[in-house]
Amino acid sequence: MQTQTIEVNGLRLTPGFPLRVSPVEPGASLQSVLPAVQALVADKLYEAGGLFFTGFAADGIDAFRAFAASFGHGLLSYEFGSTPRSKVGGEGVYTSTEYPAHQHIPLHNEQAYTREWPMKIWFYCDIAAEEGGETPIADSRAIFRDIDPEIRARFAEKGLMYVRNSGNGLDVPWQQVFNTEVPAEVEAYCAAHQIQCEWLDDGELRTRQVCQGTARHPVTGDEVWFNQAHLFHVSALEADMREALVDAVGEEFLPRNVYYGDGSVIDDATLAHVRSVLDKHKVAFPWQSGDVLMLDNMLAAHARSPFKGKRKVVVAMAEGHGADAAG
Repeated sequence: MQTQTIEVNGLRLTPGFPLRVSPVEPGASLQSVLPAVQALVADKLYEAGGLFFTGFAADGIDAFRAFAASFGHGLLSYEFGSTPRSKVGGEGVYTSTEYPAHQHIPLHNEQAYTREWPMKIWFYCDIAAEEGGETPIADSRAIFRDIDPEIRARFAEKGLMYVRNSGNGLDVPWQQVFNTEVPAEVEAYCAAHQIQCEWLDDGELRTRQVCQGTARHPVTGDEVWFNQAHLFHVSALEADMREALVDAVGEEFLPRNVYYGDGSVIDDATLAHVRSVLDKHKVAFPWQSGDVLMLDNMLAAHARSPFKGKRKVVVAMAEGHGADAAG
């Protein structure tokens, strides 16, 4: 059955997840229809979870930065990051995660491994890959409903403890994680964000933070699956790599791992179930240069597919929010 499109204020809308938005006038810029887009976002983002703007003029990264900043919140810096990124041009726009092209990046909600996260996230395709390189998404409400009820209850009640050993060539250096070279500034940040930090004998850093396993959206009231246990858990490693790392450094010194909030172990089978549910809900669509994807970061998870050829997708985030406020 063909999905019916409608036209509203110069925009052509195709229902679905994400809601697909294109210009009635081919090649129009997002800036030229900005009031209509802002009204559409206000009306539809919470319902749809994500909007995909395609067919608009490819106006470049500076125009994307201005577009993302036009929704009433200043763009955020990437703090307490878990993956390598670089600033692009001015403030507020970063490269998407700089992992090798052949690797999958699994579905996740941005910074769900912390107690503070952006509510809004935008992706801009500056250069589409020759092959692959999609940014799949998934509905975090549907994932929550589909997780085994016993697992869901454990994650909600116990929360999660993320343990990170920064540096040693195995993970992102602490200087990059905290955007500083000054240990005292790291300690101050950790104290302010309920993060336990410990300087190790080699000058590297171990952090522990207890965070949410699920969350409630502050506007819609929807319960969502909201964590990155499947990314941090040792079972995310290939079996050979896992064995080699544990043999080399021991579990305590793994670059990252996750436990229940009380410190008890999460078994591999639990995370295998979580990954199977995430895969079931994955939705992928091709990028074209100039496309913009806007997500409510609590309602929609995102990922990255492997790719061939040059690819440049950049990210902006806004509207910081915290677990204590989320309930």
